[in-house]
Amino acid sequence: MAEEELQAIIQKCQIMDEDDFKEEDFNLFQVAGQKCLEEGYTAQILQVIEDDKNKAIVKCMGWNLVSPLVRCMLKYNPEEDKREDCLKILNQLVQLCNPKELLLGLLEQIEQASGEQISPTILFLLPSLQTVLLKLHSKKAYSVGLSFSTILNQLSLLPVPYTKEQIQEDKLGLCQCCSAVVHFAKPFVDEVIKHLETSSESDYKELKDELLKFCLKSLNYPLLMAELDQLPEDPEDHPLRRFAADTLVSAVTGIYLFFQIATSRSWDHQDFLDVERAHSADSLACLSYLVFVQHLGIECFPMVLSPSYLLQCNMTHIEVLLKRYDYSLLGGLFENCLLRLEDNSLLHQYLDHELLCCFILLFRCLLKTSNHAGVEGYVIQNIKNQIDLSLKGAYDNNCFTGLQLVSLLDLVLSLPEGAETDLLQNSDRIMAALNLLRYLVIKDNEYDNQTAVWTELTKIEQNFLKPLHMGLNMSRAHYEAEIKSKKENRRGMLVCSVTIGGEKMPNMTAEMELQVLHSALFTFDLIESVLARVQELIEVRVKATEENTGIK
Repeated sequence: MAEEELQAIIQKCQIMDEDDFKEEDFNLFQVAGQKCLEEGYTAQILQVIEDDKNKAIVKCMGWNLVSPLVRCMLKYNPEEDKREDCLKILNQLVQLCNPKELLLGLLEQIEQASGEQISPTILFLLPSLQTVLLKLHSKKAYSVGLSFSTILNQLSLLPVPYTKEQIQEDKLGLCQCCSAVVHFAKPFVDEVIKHLETSSESDYKELKDELLKFCLKSLNYPLLMAELDQLPEDPEDHPLRRFAADTLVSAVTGIYLFFQIATSRSWDHQDFLDVERAHSADSLACLSYLVFVQHLGIECFPMVLSPSYLLQCNMTHIEVLLKRYDYSLLGGLFENCLLRLEDNSLLHQYLDHELLCCFILLFRCLLKTSNHAGVEGYVIQNIKNQIDLSLKGAYDNNCFTGLQLVSLLDLVLSLPEGAETDLLQNSDRIMAALNLLRYLVIKDNEYDNQTAVWTELTKIEQNFLKPLHMGLNMSRAHYEAEIKSKKENRRGMLVCSVTIGGEKMPNMTAEMELQVLHSALFTFDLIESVLARVQELIEVRVKATEENTGIK
């Protein structure tokens, strides 16, 4: 029935001129063609499309078949003849239909795909979309940009595979799509590079800018999320690494994106939309990582720039990665920049506000994410060292003094869960924080108040000192009760188990368990002694200030 309906509308339209086609004819052709495809008559549709007598009909109406054609294609396996028919039909539509109308139809199908259909839809339509774009003349750059944006927006819905196994499986097809996008972009990149050498830049500026936007978005996703260190035996077998190399290196070489890294300039193209400008910081940070850590395109980078200058420029990107808590990229980029430096080669002017403020961001990130009291204690000790250097005038900036320091002190001088905090598990952090506070009270008097510790004293007492005192009383009472209970109930060398800091300890005798409990009390005594000394120092300073100012 569907085939007969299609033949009927074809016979009717064959004897009509293009200008005489009515809306009713378009609708009948679309409905009949859709039914044929849904019922599996792909060979019959292909025969209609390839018939020279139907060229005018296909030219005007054929783009309406794109939607049912995609749905039909998704039903069949790659080896089935009907899928091959679908490919041939689409190729014929590309050759015969109006490019502008077909472009909208193709992009609409890509945009409407969801879930597991995103990847096969993109892979099916990309070659045809490329051909259609190459046939365009007016507003070509805009159409290329719209196509890139639509494709990358859909790819951003797919999770990035991380492990070697996930990359090899490529369950949702992200890696395969990235490889296909490389081939899709190549003719447009080649076109820009070719005409930059032979024509004025303004002739291809719009297309160049669209490629820049594509590079920025690709850097932001998926490359910023990719684990490029999770490599197969041959690094070239990593599909996302190839995507970075093939797309970015070829594009960047021709359109000078590397220059943006070297100078750390922000985008000043008026044509760029706010969304591109907003994401450029993350994208350029990722590009810097790819160049200096993964060495993609490093041979194209100007080697006249000194290592110390590159460090200064990359501090902008390091700061971006710190704010994202992206330690996998951050560590590699920071280490690479520092290792390039020769001994005693970093000039004094590079130890400026930005460099040291990155250390503040690093400390803040570690305190928020480490979840390890020993690491946190080590970080706090390093914060104390940096404050000490600032107070001694080693730095010509105020990153580790004044209001710049307040947000960091808020993190340090607090208890994760208030008075309910496990003081034993967090003892390293607590002792380091108390020692830092004792240092601040001794070294920074209330008149200079260089570290703002005296301004923040009420907050420190409320968030740290009082809950710590209360927590010590509660913890000591609990452990003393445990010791009393163990002494009353022990039976010689009874074997038992105990859990400390959330970890189950090896089996131990009752005597050994008592030793552990007494050790905990000793830790509480040590914390309390330092706490008492800090509170004593504060009281002395506050009393002296009141006497000097006449406050009663």
